[in-house]
Amino acid sequence: MRNIILLLTFVFVSCSNEPTLQKYFVENSESTEFFAIDIAPSILKTDALTLTSEETAALDAFKKMNILAFKKDSINDDKYNSEITKVNTILKDEQYESLIKYGSNTNGAAIYFAGETDKIDEFVLVANQKETGFAIVRILGDDMDVNHVMTLFQLLQKSNVDMEQLKPLQQFMK
Repeated sequence: MRNIILLLTFVFVSCSNEPTLQKYFVENSESTEFFAIDIAPSILKTDALTLTSEETAALDAFKKMNILAFKKDSINDDKYNSEITKVNTILKDEQYESLIKYGSNTNGAAIYFAGETDKIDEFVLVANQKETGFAIVRILGDDMDVNHVMTLFQLLQKSNVDMEQLKPLQQFMK
């Protein structure tokens, strides 16, 4: 009997109704007001490059990137305000630590991370422009650190990027 009570307690505690970024992505990925895309590490074409050990470690730690974008127009102002408030509320959770903020709440960007500073599981970039909308970029990996993400951004600049993976995003932004 005691084992059953412990099991039921565990099930109820683990099935939290708290909003999370993952739930937010899942709930909105099919909405016509949002655009969602998953990007694989293969977007970085590094075959022709000689990678340093740091670059190799960064690529090995990088598992995937999720992008969710909300395109604002003249008729969805209330929805925009509601959605950006939801995102900001989720990112205030103790799970996320703010790394850097740029600009203001209406026009700017912020980077957050989840995990320990030397074992980061998720980096989150939120870019917001009151006139056009907002985008959330989740960089997921295993035991990443800040240097891994900086190295990935450098690799983006020097590698050939597979633009086919980005075509749906380009179409959405038109």
